[in-house]
Amino acid sequence: MLIAHEQEQSSISLLAEVSRTVNNEEDISKVLRLVLFILSEHMNMLRGMVTILDKSTGEMVINESFGLSEEQSQLGRYKVGEGIIGQVVETGKPNVVPRIEDEPLFLDRTRSRTDENKEELCFICLPIKVGREVIGTLSADRRIPVPAENGSKKLRRKSDRIDILQYYVDLLSIIAAMIAQAVRFKQLDDEEKGISHAAKASHPEYSGYPIEDGDFEEEVPDEQRPDNIIGNTKPMMGLFRMINKISKTNATALILGESGVGKELVANAIHYKSSRNGKPFIKFNCAALPESIVESELFGHEKGAFTGAASLRRGRFELADTGTIFLDEVGELSLTTQAKLLRIIQEKEFERLGGAKTVKTDVRIIAATNRNLEEQIQQGTFREDLYYRLNIFPITVPPLRERKTDILLLADYFIEKFNTANHKGIRRISTTAIDMLMRYHWPGNVRELQNCIERAVILSEDNVIHGYHLPPSLQTAESSGTPYIGDLQQKLDSIEKEMIIEALKRTKGNMTKAAAQLGLSDRIMGLRMKKFNIDYKKFRP
Repeated sequence: MLIAHEQEQSSISLLAEVSRTVNNEEDISKVLRLVLFILSEHMNMLRGMVTILDKSTGEMVINESFGLSEEQSQLGRYKVGEGIIGQVVETGKPNVVPRIEDEPLFLDRTRSRTDENKEELCFICLPIKVGREVIGTLSADRRIPVPAENGSKKLRRKSDRIDILQYYVDLLSIIAAMIAQAVRFKQLDDEEKGISHAAKASHPEYSGYPIEDGDFEEEVPDEQRPDNIIGNTKPMMGLFRMINKISKTNATALILGESGVGKELVANAIHYKSSRNGKPFIKFNCAALPESIVESELFGHEKGAFTGAASLRRGRFELADTGTIFLDEVGELSLTTQAKLLRIIQEKEFERLGGAKTVKTDVRIIAATNRNLEEQIQQGTFREDLYYRLNIFPITVPPLRERKTDILLLADYFIEKFNTANHKGIRRISTTAIDMLMRYHWPGNVRELQNCIERAVILSEDNVIHGYHLPPSLQTAESSGTPYIGDLQQKLDSIEKEMIIEALKRTKGNMTKAAAQLGLSDRIMGLRMKKFNIDYKKFRP
């Protein structure tokens, strides 16, 4: 039991380190190199390789390796179906060689094991898949003791060695899934640049092909921007590039971000920019229904499965077949439902409630949450294996406070939307209101901004949004970070000054017209302007 516990702790540590590497590094080649290095440390791996399928030649070429020289890496080329690596690509299934000296299919093309004692040397090779497509392999070899006849040598039983090998296969299969998108992006980048992996293996100057520094800084072309998301800031440029890359694949995606940032819009963009855009896009909020109903909604039920089940019902996964399902607030699912979701991701199959027939489904899963799933794993409320399956390609949507210059773009969009809906004619936002919008920290993000603008559009009577049309939360010291010091009269004076300035802007500095609009006499208007030190000439063209 102690050994099993130590193995579990070690695997958690390994997976966490790999996850951090995949999520935090932008250089794809560096990601793969670091993952192999991490495996060597945690698994005592002698050699490790990531091979990528070059579609133009049909060859598997070693893209990154550990424990191999540059010359040895260049020798490692395999046709589909050729040797252990070629068979893994052809079948899409893992292949384990307990003793490489006994396996005729083990080609050792790299000639890196020629002078080694092969008695205890084993080789594990797993497919790297995006959906059902095999795009590469992850392989490793290490020594595992062979039990002697009398049981005195290191391991007591042959089954012990098999158990150890299975442990590594399970662990490496999760890691292969985690790096699948890094491998896919490298493959896509090479195809876009017109560089084959065979050429890169022959020319060292092509090795380590990173994402360009400008990829996450330069303006994204209009044709690559999602039609349903507004933004011009650097964080949004990075988000648009992520969407553009992930949409070309069929990979599971996990969208992270605070409540109200627009995670559903990101899921929409991924689906409609993908090859599944003509297929169903099914949305489901995992927190919207009681736990007892969630499984029936997701997986469907047979007639008579429970009281009230008068007929067969197809669940969301069946309805989304060949398309995409978006699971919002996935952190709210029960552990039982999480186990069924994990099976769908891995096996592409499930059973309806009350049914014995296995239903196959080809569906892309996009999940979203505003919770910290790693904390939930520690608390035992979220399955670790499901987290690593979902977290293959995480996308973090930036909060509104980190993209302040997008606030006015969004506000203009919402004004136009609510003008139409409410038959209004709002033309602009006052300076004071703009200042309040820009200073507020927006805990509710874009959703809160939308609600604020809708309220202001409805309240406005002069086709201008003023500061006093915005919710009180934007005007308090705690919310806006701009403390108001003073009594009621000072507050009223502030509103009066804003109204006078807005009237002068509308009339282009004409005091008489401004006074008439405000219902004041010229004399009172003059006194008010003197009181607030307002110069009407500043508003003239």
